[in-house]
Amino acid sequence: MSNALGRELESTRRFFLTTLSVFTPGDAAFAPQPDMYSVAGHVAHVAITVDWFIAGAFGSGWDQDYDTHIAQAKAVQSLDDATAMLGKAFDHAFATVSAATEEELDAPIPNDTVMYGAPRRAVVGGIVDHTAHHRGALTVYARLLGKVAPMPYA
Repeated sequence: MSNALGRELESTRRFFLTTLSVFTPGDAAFAPQPDMYSVAGHVAHVAITVDWFIAGAFGSGWDQDYDTHIAQAKAVQSLDDATAMLGKAFDHAFATVSAATEEELDAPIPNDTVMYGAPRRAVVGGIVDHTAHHRGALTVYARLLGKVAPMPYA
């Protein structure tokens, strides 16, 4: 595996956890509107999506049952549970990418339903981008709760 890919995954995890650090367990159920993800739901959604990217590129393929993914994320009520899911997802992503050879990483994603024939290594960029999107949303949630998320890059 490229050391750069591993560093990218670890940085992404660290940045997300830094943003998340402003929340307390009591904030887990907060959502600006009833139909939106809660704080815990956001974190669970990120975890589910990290696993989705890895399965899409290296495993069983792209599970496009998005309604089920959303329901699974929204069912998570505990910030501790969601954070544990996130840790497991990033650990799995790191282990999967680390176990891949350079040839495997450069090989096209087997099912081009998503990412259209990009090399498998491209899912790391997808994970980074998607996680950053939800990190930004959680920063807005923090502001709505009267909190200030710390600078993630410090």
